Amino acid sequence: SLWLLKVDLSLSSFIYSKLTDCYIMMLKEKYTDESGKLKEEHPSIHQFRYFFNKTRKKQTELISREGIKEYQLNHRPLLGEGIHDFAPTIGTGMLDGTVCDLYLVDSSGKLVGRPLLVACVDAYSGLCCGYSLLWEGGVYSVREMMLNVIEDKVKWCKQFGIQIQKEQWPCDKLPGVLVTDRGSEYISYNFEQISELGCQVISLPSFSANMKGPVEKLFDLVQDSFKPFLKGYGVIEKDFQKRGIKDYRLESCLTIEQFEKIIIHTIIYYNNRVLENFPYSDDMMKDGIVPSPAGIWDYQTEYGNSNLLSVSKEQLVLTLLPRTEGRFTRKGLVVNKMRYDADGFTEEYLNGEKCTVAFNPDDASVVWLLKEGDYIKFSLIEKKYNGMSVDEVHTQKKKQKQYVAGFREDALVAKVDLAQKINTIVEHALKSDDTDITGVTKRRQKARIQRHRNLTSEVINNE
Repeated sequence: SLWLLKVDLSLSSFIYSKLTDCYIMMLKEKYTDESGKLKEEHPSIHQFRYFFNKTRKKQTELISREGIKEYQLNHRPLLGEGIHDFAPTIGTGMLDGTVCDLYLVDSSGKLVGRPLLVACVDAYSGLCCGYSLLWEGGVYSVREMMLNVIEDKVKWCKQFGIQIQKEQWPCDKLPGVLVTDRGSEYISYNFEQISELGCQVISLPSFSANMKGPVEKLFDLVQDSFKPFLKGYGVIEKDFQKRGIKDYRLESCLTIEQFEKIIIHTIIYYNNRVLENFPYSDDMMKDGIVPSPAGIWDYQTEYGNSNLLSVSKEQLVLTLLPRTEGRFTRKGLVVNKMRYDADGFTEEYLNGEKCTVAFNPDDASVVWLLKEGDYIKFSLIEKKYNGMSVDEVHTQKKKQKQYVAGFREDALVAKVDLAQKINTIVEHALKSDDTDITGVTKRRQKARIQRHRNLTSEVINNE
């Protein structure tokens, strides 16, 4: 009967926390008679323990106890060389975001909440290519971060009163490979459009934090850098959400503008810290490379060992805009229930074909027709909606429709009344069976003279 014991181990040993509990439950299920009495022949606890240790599988045990997600995140074996397996040189950007452990206030000192930090870190060198710090997540945060990647960092830091040299933050080009997780903002069609610029987008399996270690390290370093100096200023401690702990929101005093300066200083430090475990080649050491992410980036760029793309801001923004279907009509290009126009599309307006259009949700003033890889600008015909967002336009149109709907009953009553008045007049008209149609020219001239009024004399004399 020991084979029954062997079968039950795969299930029972993971449901109950103690081996003795598993043993008792196994006896109850398999070694009791109809009255529930324990049979004379049954395995001992020692036999149970022996077969348990002999047949147990650590992987199955961890998955059964804690779930596949926890196993993938914290327990599975980490083999190979990690990120350098698919990042042989600079130009592989790893994207991720995190909620900062700090509460911020607005300019009036009122609580706003915890900001979102999104960053792109080069897998090979560990350089932070760009970031965005804001309250809004989703594709918008990724778009802002990608714009920062190709930004001139010297000019960017100067806006915050921070002076740096080009070599301290040298990235101003787009990585040729972008590695993301399965976040909704990264698997959306909007973000995948970036491949049109020549980028390769790689989506990692779920719970693969070890495969994008550089960006996770950036977040850890950023958090660890400001926390010791911001205790008592809204920073969240490890005891967050425990019962009886003080409310850290009440201590917040920094604005997002002030906190962004801290983020920039931290990123500059991160980009220029010494990397002790990087596999420096003999050529790197002979050339006296600075052993930092920025130094490695500069070295690889100087010798042409990079996978970077030169992209303009306009190209990047237009590529990441959401797209929808438009239709050419005689009234213009109809997109999102609004009409647009551009020169040179007469035939398209007459043919009435469908097309793909990129639009800005924040401003309905213009849209861009996608045609053979080009973006052709169309302007809004209904000028009263210029400067309004797409949602605001739809809201305004809905309000107008509802407003007009309130007068439909009055309009119907007025139309019925009009029909009655017309009928009354027609009923009083004299209808002849032998209308004379000859001499119509003379009669028309006579009628014109009778109907003619000297409007100028009438108005002046009346005044």
